[in-house]
Amino acid sequence: MGQVHHGCATTTAAVRRAIQHSQESLRALARRYGVNQKTVAKWKKGTSVADLPTGPREPKSTVLSGEDEAIIVVDKPVGVAAHAAAGPGAPVVISEVYGGGGNSGGAFRNDFVELYNPTNEPISVSGMSLQYRSASGTGAPASSNVLALTGTVPAKGTFLVQLAAGNDTTQPALPTPDATGSLMLSGSAGQIFLAQGTTALDPGTGNVAGKAGIVDFVGWGSTTATFETATAPGTSNSTSVARKTVGADTDVNRDDFATGAPTPQASGGGSTPTDPPAPEPSTVPIAEIQGTGATSPLAGKTVTTTGVVTASYPTGGFKGFYLQTGGTGSGTDATPGASDAIFVYGQGAVDANVKVGETVTVTGAVSEYQGLTELTPANASDVKQATTAQPAVTPLSTAWWTTDAEREAHEGELLAPTGSYTVSNNYATNQFGEIGLAAGTTPLRQPTDVARPGSTEAAAVAKDNAERAVTVDDGASINFTSGANRDIPLPWLEPESSIRTGAAGQFSKPVVLDYRFNAWRFQPQEQLTDEGVAPITFPDTRASSAAWGGVKRDVGGDVKLATFNVLNYFTWTGTDHEAAGSTCSYYTDRQGNRTTVNTCSNNGPRGAAEDDDLARQQEKIVAAINGSGANVVSLEELENSVKFGLDRDDAVKTLVAALNAKAGDGTWAYVPSPAAADLPPVDQQDVIRTGFIYQPAKVTPVGGSKVLVGSSAFTNARQPLAQAFKEKGARDADAFVVVVNHFKSKGGTGTGDNLDTGDGQGSWNGDRTRQAEALATFADDFAKARNTDRVFLVGDFNSYTMEDPMQVLYGKGYSAVKSDQAEERTYVFSGLVGSLDHVLASPSAKAMVIGADVWNINSVESVAYEYSRHNNNVEDFHAPNEFRSSDHDPEIVGLDTPSSKQAATVTGKVDPASVVAGAGRVKVTATVAGGDGATPTGKVEVRDGARVLGTIELTNGTGSVNVGPFGIIGARTLTLVYLGDSATESGATSTVDVTVTGKQAASILVSVAAGKIVAGADKAKVSVTVKGADGLVPTGEVEVRDSRKLIGTIPLQDGSGSIELGPFETAGLHTLHLTYVGDAQTQGASAPAGLWIAAGEVTTRKATTRTAVTHTPVRPRYGRDKVAMTTTVSATGATPRGRVQIVRGGAVVGTGWLKDGKVKIWVRPFWKIGNVAVTVRYLGNSQFEASSTVRTVTVVR
Repeated sequence: MGQVHHGCATTTAAVRRAIQHSQESLRALARRYGVNQKTVAKWKKGTSVADLPTGPREPKSTVLSGEDEAIIVVDKPVGVAAHAAAGPGAPVVISEVYGGGGNSGGAFRNDFVELYNPTNEPISVSGMSLQYRSASGTGAPASSNVLALTGTVPAKGTFLVQLAAGNDTTQPALPTPDATGSLMLSGSAGQIFLAQGTTALDPGTGNVAGKAGIVDFVGWGSTTATFETATAPGTSNSTSVARKTVGADTDVNRDDFATGAPTPQASGGGSTPTDPPAPEPSTVPIAEIQGTGATSPLAGKTVTTTGVVTASYPTGGFKGFYLQTGGTGSGTDATPGASDAIFVYGQGAVDANVKVGETVTVTGAVSEYQGLTELTPANASDVKQATTAQPAVTPLSTAWWTTDAEREAHEGELLAPTGSYTVSNNYATNQFGEIGLAAGTTPLRQPTDVARPGSTEAAAVAKDNAERAVTVDDGASINFTSGANRDIPLPWLEPESSIRTGAAGQFSKPVVLDYRFNAWRFQPQEQLTDEGVAPITFPDTRASSAAWGGVKRDVGGDVKLATFNVLNYFTWTGTDHEAAGSTCSYYTDRQGNRTTVNTCSNNGPRGAAEDDDLARQQEKIVAAINGSGANVVSLEELENSVKFGLDRDDAVKTLVAALNAKAGDGTWAYVPSPAAADLPPVDQQDVIRTGFIYQPAKVTPVGGSKVLVGSSAFTNARQPLAQAFKEKGARDADAFVVVVNHFKSKGGTGTGDNLDTGDGQGSWNGDRTRQAEALATFADDFAKARNTDRVFLVGDFNSYTMEDPMQVLYGKGYSAVKSDQAEERTYVFSGLVGSLDHVLASPSAKAMVIGADVWNINSVESVAYEYSRHNNNVEDFHAPNEFRSSDHDPEIVGLDTPSSKQAATVTGKVDPASVVAGAGRVKVTATVAGGDGATPTGKVEVRDGARVLGTIELTNGTGSVNVGPFGIIGARTLTLVYLGDSATESGATSTVDVTVTGKQAASILVSVAAGKIVAGADKAKVSVTVKGADGLVPTGEVEVRDSRKLIGTIPLQDGSGSIELGPFETAGLHTLHLTYVGDAQTQGASAPAGLWIAAGEVTTRKATTRTAVTHTPVRPRYGRDKVAMTTTVSATGATPRGRVQIVRGGAVVGTGWLKDGKVKIWVRPFWKIGNVAVTVRYLGNSQFEASSTVRTVTVVR
């Protein structure tokens, strides 16, 4: 029977009834139904659902069914109220989304969105809109992504909105739509929402269920930024996401939607859909639930099964546990092709509180979620302890499978991986606690870095990547970069050590084979935290000089050339830009402090947000450049300061000053920019630029620098910058040219030959190829102007080794200078290694190359160590070192520079010309003259035969040194040898004469053979060496006396001799006197020696120690309190000294040295509630034995 509503009614009877029966807060109900809290409070107190007129006004009557589900706003079309919010039972819902229209393998030629009206009355959508954002999109959608709707959705009916068409017009057309638009959806992931109003609305990010102004919201795909509670599964060109139950809306996209073949239906599509009756549960083995295909043959059915719990994740977001048939994992596979394990998901699984190793029976619905077969119990009572325990599961020892079919056959099973695994992707370690691995000993490769784009060889590399890729995860879906999650310590990473691409992993614990977020994963058996023991360990390769290691290798050569992308080094910060009147948005740390610029108006800066952020960025870049050993460095992504009204070189000046502050004044200089008249107009210059810095002590610029001007190829990239250099002191004719480049990036969307064709080269390949052509011409012209054919092309070419732009340069005669470690590359993207940065050399330049090294300090490191991630996690990973100073690795090349050196002449003199043997010294002075009036630098050696007596440092071509004393009597001829410099040949010599008179002094060295000598029994061996000055070898003999008694004579041979003395009759200390009697050229000399004669055995042993420890606070708080561990080490009759270590979880967390037998050591907060065992070790020394004790620390919340 109908009801009459007064003229200001904002609710229907059904809505009022829902309010009266709801347990939600007034605020939540107001947001859900688009009314104010006062109205909600009124109906919460009421006992009737009738809303009759309350005054003398004539009511405006609207008759509706008592079962009506719509919200009514009078004076508007029947539909959703203003400020409506998405919520369970929304009056109009999005029932299906398809984004693969017209794409390769698509099901229809157009994208579409299907709406559904679950109520008993038609609902107008006029005044509403469909709004779309990409998976990662934030903010309000662009106007082109807002589609205003008109029309009416029939009761219990659908409403089809046809959207953009793809390229393949041969695909089937949609049924006749109810509305059309041009929104272009993604075929795999995105955000679509039905909004009240036609103005672009910013729904925010994360969970937007209940958001005001949103009628319904669907976020699909694992990487999507916004959703209702959790994302719906991702799609392909041939699949859509559609509601599992027609019209049912629980505000959980994950639970409401499933993937499948698209089924578009317009408003005239036929009968009202109905749900099939639920089947009765049946008892089946897990292998039958899994089946032998990619999806379960029992999907949609409710079943009962039993197994052993192999992994449990009640926290961290997985909300479930893995169940595997007992006794499986070893021996013959009884169910080939079908997995014996399944994931049990949902709150019921969590509330059941199962433990690993328990045997349980589960009843639940079978489903496929994002490729993973799941069993979902309705509540905890559907998970029961089995009456009979099944045999334990044995981890399956296996190498990694190369096909999805093989992996699918073991989905969810407990594994013990064998074989080699190498880190290939650590970018998401900082965000999601996962590490991308490559089965084998090498990381995954960018196909176009290895083979020509589109070739069968490139396809083979891509296939190999797919076969070898697997991710090791942390057993959680926590986003550690989001909100309060930043206060959770990251697993895997430590501030003082790194997990780097190229590192070899070693499994030590079983893992579960999991599939989620579109990737196969090894999961630990429980959520991994920073206090947990990981199932796989990796060496920290920062200290390794092997391939992918962090130790720089010596590349040799007279001059070292490097190229380095410095990751948007801007000294004009975001706050500087705002102070100048512009606006910026920022990325922030966990406390809301700005760290780096997100976007700035007026083509603003791209680097540090504030001065302290710049200081952190700069100290890492300085450490990298000063540590590179390079003498010439090309820089990319350097601030172009002229864009901010400053001197164009302002930023590079600042960098050089910072370098010199660490390396010493004058160590570095920069190459000035050309005059403004020789540069492109400022409005045609990019906000980032290239540049050169160099070490004046090693190299000298030849002429000025030059920028390519007037080339249409570089309208969207940085124009090349050229400069000639020579080794310091060399002639201009020996110069070599370096041209630094930064081509157009691969991102964005181009047209024509700039369109991404899918061959691996990305967008803008046409422009990069034209930039390569223009570069070759520019480099050739500049080299001719500098009269050389020695040319290096360096920088960030944004092109992998085998791509079209590089082929152009190879065709112009340039060849790549590759690292001596052939597998090393400069960049890692999506877990694939390749080089975007290159050093190319002309034939003459290539002949100069001695060695090359890609210094892997950046691309292989986790982004957690980058300055931009300072304080992004409760553990701060920033350190003032070279690691992750950029996202690109520098390449360093050693050069044997050309030389056209002049001959030299040397003259010398000595003062005095005569000296007494063994006593006096003489001053030798050398003067070196070069050809063409040049003044040589460098050194002159003073030699007596082959022996170098001293070295003269030349100043203005002359210098002196004092040498002597001389031992051999007679005339001596000393030779002066010039060692040369960069412009002057070495080898010029002259001589001076010295007369040596008299005898020289001698010295005696005495040694007594080790060991105990017993009185009356043993003899002692005494050895002696007599040395003269100036290399003279004395002759004659040495007398040995005990007190005054002569007890032996040692004859000298080549200045040495020995004798056995004794036995000695008396025990105790005997003082021996050894006297050299001299010879014709050498004076006599003497020396004493102590000899201990023992009467019996002597034994020594270390003292036993005891270790005790106390700690404060006694009950430290979880994650907050540092703990002071006070250790006392004691021993009988002595006070021990030495080092004490504090060990937690197998890792040393603190070290200190004993003082007066005690030491206090502070350790960082504990991240585990309850009793934590801490081992205290005294390491001992030569006098004291080591000892240890265990202290239990009780950690409270």
